[in-house]
Amino acid sequence: MTNYSNPLTRMLFFLLGMFLTQGVQAQTNVEKPNIIWLVTEDNSKHFLKLYDEGGASMPNIETLANKGIVFNNAFSNAPVCSVARSTIISGCYAPRVGAQYHRRMQLSPMPDGLKMFPEYLRNAGYYTTNNAKEDYNFIKSGNEWDESSRKASYKNRKPGQPFFHIQNFGTTHEGQLHFSKDQMQLNKTKTSIENIAVFPYHPNTPTYRYTKAYYHDLHQKVDTQIGNFIKQIGDDGLMEDTIIFYYGDHGGVLPRSKGYVYESGLNVPMVVYIPKKWKHLSPVKMGSRTDAFVQFIDLAPTVLNIAGVAAPEQMDGKSFLGKGITKENLDERNTTFGYADRFDEKYDLVRTIRKGKYKYIRNYQPFNVDALFNFYRYKMLAYKEWHQLFEDGELNEVQQQFFKPRAAEGLYDIEKDPHEVQNLATDLANKSILEELRSDLQKQVKLMPDLSFYPESYFLEKGISNPVTFGQQNKAEIAELVAIADLSLKSFGEVKDEIKKSLESDNPWKRYWGLIVCSSFGEHASYFHKTAVKMIENDKENLVRIRAAEFLALNDQKVSSHSFLEIVKNAKSEAETNLILNSIALLKTLKPDFKINITKSIFPSDWVEKEGDLVKRRIEFINTNHK
Repeated sequence: MTNYSNPLTRMLFFLLGMFLTQGVQAQTNVEKPNIIWLVTEDNSKHFLKLYDEGGASMPNIETLANKGIVFNNAFSNAPVCSVARSTIISGCYAPRVGAQYHRRMQLSPMPDGLKMFPEYLRNAGYYTTNNAKEDYNFIKSGNEWDESSRKASYKNRKPGQPFFHIQNFGTTHEGQLHFSKDQMQLNKTKTSIENIAVFPYHPNTPTYRYTKAYYHDLHQKVDTQIGNFIKQIGDDGLMEDTIIFYYGDHGGVLPRSKGYVYESGLNVPMVVYIPKKWKHLSPVKMGSRTDAFVQFIDLAPTVLNIAGVAAPEQMDGKSFLGKGITKENLDERNTTFGYADRFDEKYDLVRTIRKGKYKYIRNYQPFNVDALFNFYRYKMLAYKEWHQLFEDGELNEVQQQFFKPRAAEGLYDIEKDPHEVQNLATDLANKSILEELRSDLQKQVKLMPDLSFYPESYFLEKGISNPVTFGQQNKAEIAELVAIADLSLKSFGEVKDEIKKSLESDNPWKRYWGLIVCSSFGEHASYFHKTAVKMIENDKENLVRIRAAEFLALNDQKVSSHSFLEIVKNAKSEAETNLILNSIALLKTLKPDFKINITKSIFPSDWVEKEGDLVKRRIEFINTNHK
């Protein structure tokens, strides 16, 4: 037993206490940089003069760039708000952690042991503020922000306390382009319409030139807002203590960008200003540009590294600034991964890998068309006009691509073809790069594993309580589903027996993917028509039945409207219903003779009565003549 009455012992404990206290004080008083994110919504880098000569001039962003680093290859992993922001806040690939659907039907829990990154900053002494958009697909702990509202400000911190602040600017958001023809006539643009060059996949019409010119005006407007905010930072005497990031929250927002995994939906502007005081945190000189690839999964670990906080191992991203990052590290970064799933009521399943100048797109349901109706997208005049011009036969071959089924694989040389309109996948000269990127993507979706190889409704029923654990427990099965999906990459003759095996499987999701492969082969898979008829009649899984009906109807085989309606009525959830209606909407889009009427009365009222309900939107499209 220690004798605390001994004067020498008391002195030793006093000195030890003083030493420990000073150590803690020294640790907590270590100076840390302030960090600010300036975030614009829905704008790819293609709209900024900083990146494209035909883009909008943004003097304040350009001034920041002259003093900072311009990232030529910064990427959102997803081309839509909630999925992109969920990727950022977690540092995780959304399809691995169950946050890949926009709009979510249920919130996902964060992976076990992982917090949203601002909580780690708070624990390290930072004052964390967000003004004001969150839009996460995760359940929050409530400990992420000191303030998160339209009034949130770093100014409310304690004296000397470092801060992390996000300032969102909605001026360039998609909704700003939902103007009417009358408004287009009345409101002239500051940007000259005559000098606007439309993208090659768009029709060169007054509507498109006006829309792009108006969008340039919005960029100049948001630049002024950003300039005012940066001035305030300077007025507060913070410029030399603050690292500033500017980036777009994903691409957009003219047709074929937001909601699509082309570069226009993923390749975002990003500028980082690091003051002289903190220049040791950057491997790149200020006033320069870098071709290093950085992704949204990297933002969380980067900010934590800058703040001197170790990134949790559950994060998928890697820091690109901060302690320990060298120019060699940065120069080696040349790859990005992208994903698209459900956007409101519109389903698809597309994954991408870009490595250097080559971009690989894997359309897992190639019979889908990009132009498949989406209520929010088609509020834009440009979308409506594009569709009408297609119906009238007034588009060239490149402009028609948006309305036609796609290839299962796309390969693009982004340097020569920045708008991804020349698919090189069948060019033998590119066989080696195609096989390399295909293999890289196959490894990516299997290793995560990618939860989207199960239908959303099944995932919500079985996996939403712990998506990461669910994925790991089913990793082998997901890999088998990926392998079935990839049968469509070979000739039908090579894989006919494998397809047959999948259609006869006891596993409903192998049958499900076997039918998707049949639809991908089109008329080449006519061998399985009789099998599909029997599956419509007898399969125990409702979603297998709709895939069988879809396969037959896409190939001009008669399927009664009664069969479709019975499948719809048998749906057990809103998510299952929405997926079924997506197939019916596709058939309505591609097959002029396809007729069906679906009454709202067969559904629970809470699915079809509220404005914005996904099932309601699909039914209204299916029941309306859009010709």
